[in-house]
Amino acid sequence: MFIAVIRTVILYVFVILAIRLMGKRQISDMQPSELVVTMMISDIASLPMQNTAQPLLSGVVPVLVLVSLELTVSAVMLKSRLFRKLISGSPVVVIEDGRLLQRQLKRLRLTTDELCAQLRQQNVFSLQDVQYCIVETNGVLSVLEKPSKRVPNAEESGIVIPDNKMEAVVVSDGAWVESSLRLCGSTRQEINNILQKKQIKLNEIFLMTMDGNGVCQIIRRENEK
Repeated sequence: MFIAVIRTVILYVFVILAIRLMGKRQISDMQPSELVVTMMISDIASLPMQNTAQPLLSGVVPVLVLVSLELTVSAVMLKSRLFRKLISGSPVVVIEDGRLLQRQLKRLRLTTDELCAQLRQQNVFSLQDVQYCIVETNGVLSVLEKPSKRVPNAEESGIVIPDNKMEAVVVSDGAWVESSLRLCGSTRQEINNILQKKQIKLNEIFLMTMDGNGVCQIIRRENEK
């Protein structure tokens, strides 16, 4: 039993590292090749976990081969548009200038019910509101509403919105978040100066955020009884 637990932990860590090598993608954002490799990795890794008599390398080596293939395919896709189109396909326009392209829907085997459901997820509840609709290579819809249905932005409305820069978490549960300090252009010394003025210790902070203009918000830890 102990050996099975150790094998499972090793394979778990290994698969996590393998997926990290492939890049950060949500399932809905994966290209077909990435989704296939991810499913195959999970199946292959489960075999040595279930059968302790099977060598651990029988799960590690195939996973390494699959990850290497995926990284190679990704590199070739960056260089070759034709190869990228062959592997991932091309975006398909299903609504063009307000007109529903029935032939394209049949080509994608996409029913009108499925199309309307995905449009509702984009906060579009009527086909008549859509000027262009494109099915991307990962299956997600990109929708452009008709001009009369679009929400005007600040520039179109003539409104000047103050630039508060990006707000980032600089302290989380009493610990520094170095990457966020760089995002908001701050340093530990600046944060410490603020905390000294407010008479707050670092370990008393549950959450502290700061934007690029130096505006911060602090949430103290709750007292645990």
